[in-house]
Amino acid sequence: MLYIIGLGLYDENDISIKGMKTLKECDRIFAEFYTAKLKDQSLSTIKEKTGKDIQIIGRKEIEEEMKPLKYAKREDVALLVPGDPLAATTHSTLILEAQRKNIKTRIIHSSSIFSAAPGLAGLQIYKFGKTTTIPFPEENYFPHSPYLTIKNNLKYDAHTLILLDIKAEENKYMNANQGLKYLLKVEEERKENIISLDSLAVVLARVGSSNPLIRADRIKKLIVEDFGGPLHCLIIPSKLHFLEAEYLIEIGRAPPEILEGRI
Repeated sequence: MLYIIGLGLYDENDISIKGMKTLKECDRIFAEFYTAKLKDQSLSTIKEKTGKDIQIIGRKEIEEEMKPLKYAKREDVALLVPGDPLAATTHSTLILEAQRKNIKTRIIHSSSIFSAAPGLAGLQIYKFGKTTTIPFPEENYFPHSPYLTIKNNLKYDAHTLILLDIKAEENKYMNANQGLKYLLKVEEERKENIISLDSLAVVLARVGSSNPLIRADRIKKLIVEDFGGPLHCLIIPSKLHFLEAEYLIEIGRAPPEILEGRI
């Protein structure tokens, strides 16, 4: 049996009781941190409570070698995943391959940025459109797809959740400032008046922690602020319901004029 178990949003204490019970029954435990980062990636508390070792494996060992499946044919194997297990298509591929090999699978869900971020920002989840990710730019690689996703969502009055790139093997985690600069750079190249220094944006940091950051303002103000350590994400809102606007003003310190639709 292969169990894919969500670790939740911030640290190892977010794992569910069901997840902990399952780990105690497993013969072998793997964990990955290339899809997201936890505060303490040593998983020391889980090791202590289960009395078992946890082997951290990388993208290649999961996506190419399918390492957990090499043992799951004859053992009960767990793969620990930050957030919710099936939010990353990597793990869907693992399930498909397990099915082809007649290996049983079970998913144990946990909290996800896809539901937590909209709620924390006080925005109505059913008003969100397609989610996008801003990548670290490289030579000959500067995709405009995040900008185009925002453009298309705004066409339907939909908010946009923007995830920021992670290169765990290099200990690189894109911050909100870098993400906003990326969008402004695309605007500079495309000149379609989708994003400007006066656009409203929401920055969320360390979602799932005991003291997450929620900040909403014009991009020209956000881009120079320090939002602290990772992980960060962004939201570009569309038209706001008055309750959404009030929440962003009171909780995110957004400018009061958003209630009048002037931002």
